Amino acid sequence: MLMEKLVPTEIEAYAEQHSMPESAICRALREETLRTMEYPQMVVGPLEGAFLKMMTNLVGAKRVLEIGMFTGYSALCFAEALPDDGEIITCEINEKSAAMARRYFGKVPVGKKINIRMGPALDTMRTLTGPFDVIFIDADKANYLNYYRRSLDLLAQNGVILIDNVLWSGEVLKQPPPDESTAAIQELNRTVAADPCVSAVLVTIRDGILVITRTGSYCN
Repeated sequence: MLMEKLVPTEIEAYAEQHSMPESAICRALREETLRTMEYPQMVVGPLEGAFLKMMTNLVGAKRVLEIGMFTGYSALCFAEALPDDGEIITCEINEKSAAMARRYFGKVPVGKKINIRMGPALDTMRTLTGPFDVIFIDADKANYLNYYRRSLDLLAQNGVILIDNVLWSGEVLKQPPPDESTAAIQELNRTVAADPCVSAVLVTIRDGILVITRTGSYCN
């Protein structure tokens, strides 16, 4: 689906102008993505990219897991925010978008921090060992709840889960849900809100981001 603007364009532009700027390599990647990819709206863009970098800095992250890489913009944002010995494992299923990502990762030293795992993300997640300090979920919506549950197993005690597109162009307000993706996102949002083991805030950046942390050590 085409993502509808939930925040006025002028307000988003103002927010971008007063947030940390995107790097030259991220700008070049974003512009090529917008020119050449079939679904260019999937790129997170400067404002959300700045938010991802800020969250990475706030938790002092060294390991990041990304579910859904697309052309690599968000992975580059994480790489720029991580220390020299930091690592990103990013999951992708589309070879065309991964090829563009690899090309851009090869242009900058921080690209060496990024480890691409091709194939279904749930299969990859089953092979991984935590902890990860930041887990970013931005892939097929039907599996959002599955990604969330597995992410809890892999999350560091003081880590954060970030889930993109949780407002789904406002479709989450519709009852009954108009399609399976909307229904899956609604179920995820309900599940997270009712989970006593986590604290969450749904932030109205771009298409909505759920920010999730653990509430305490009593939940395993």
